[in-house]
Amino acid sequence: MVRMHGGDQKNSAELKEDIRRWSRELGFDAVGFSGTRVDAAEANLMAWLAAGCHGEMDYMAAHVTDAGNMRALPTELMPGTRSIITVRMNYRPVAADSAAALADGERAFISRYALGRDYHKLLRVRLQQLADRITAEIGQFAYRVFTDSAPVMEIGLAQNSGLGWRGKHTLLLDREAGSYFFLGEIFTDLSLSPDTPVTDHCGTCSACIEACPTQAIVAPYRIDARRCISYLSIELKGSIPEPLRLPLGNRIYGCDDCQLACPWNRFAPLTRESDFAPRRDLDQARLVELFAWEEEDFNERLAGSPIRRIGYPRWLRNIAVALGNAPSNNEVIGALRSRANHASALVREHVAWALQRHGSVPQKA
Repeated sequence: MVRMHGGDQKNSAELKEDIRRWSRELGFDAVGFSGTRVDAAEANLMAWLAAGCHGEMDYMAAHVTDAGNMRALPTELMPGTRSIITVRMNYRPVAADSAAALADGERAFISRYALGRDYHKLLRVRLQQLADRITAEIGQFAYRVFTDSAPVMEIGLAQNSGLGWRGKHTLLLDREAGSYFFLGEIFTDLSLSPDTPVTDHCGTCSACIEACPTQAIVAPYRIDARRCISYLSIELKGSIPEPLRLPLGNRIYGCDDCQLACPWNRFAPLTRESDFAPRRDLDQARLVELFAWEEEDFNERLAGSPIRRIGYPRWLRNIAVALGNAPSNNEVIGALRSRANHASALVREHVAWALQRHGSVPQKA
């Protein structure tokens, strides 16, 4: 039982149904409840780290010590945690034809989740509103809101809360929603009965593994981030390894190929959230146009976008690779030559590679 204002009490099932209703009213597409144990997910993470598959993402191992793995210990993140509320919000935009963008070598492909507003702030605000609504109903309780903002094993928690299963591409999958959604959590000291976990429905399918341009899915349920295009274009700070530049194609921020190939995404619902609609026509943008942006343009036009966090030099690095893979013409070569003497050595290196791909060489300043 949960004690409410005035001394009344509400049982766990009643409060859970209230939370589901309030979540829908706040724009979340699903909500689930779990306990604090993520033993299976922790074992997978430790094996993944031991194999070095995290690459330069040192933060993935930063909270693993002799005393334990903080990611697998919600009570370390919030003492007194008893139940976790996990929410799901669809992001698949109405526009943005992925197949058309990938097929046109002169266009830029940006992962569908990054075409609109950065989801972190939006989900955090909505989760806080949900916590406020619970407080208004039952009174003060201890909680903490998370939106990919701390060492939280959110997929493991989402699995345990019945929101889906971990697919062979390592993303959470749901039979009706596919995988085009964001996750967020509220750690609470409330005693809420956990929902029933969902069983795996990937079966013998290997579509995502076969679709990966860089063969980053090295085994079912195992990604080597060092080969993953999302890692290479977002997390990697230095040079993109030359053998992996061609497979990047025109993907300049992230990659959705494993999701595009997944049968469960054929009927994935569109988002109800207008903030996730494409901004600045990024779903239609041409590579040469984006490459012409100066740093001021980058910062201004991508304000509020998750893309901005990679910084301007890596933005140019990624586009230079895409231009190296683009159809060869005077416009593409001219765009690359315009950055051949860029102040950043990182940019210069990738521009030089791209020009060589077109049988050209940088012109001296």
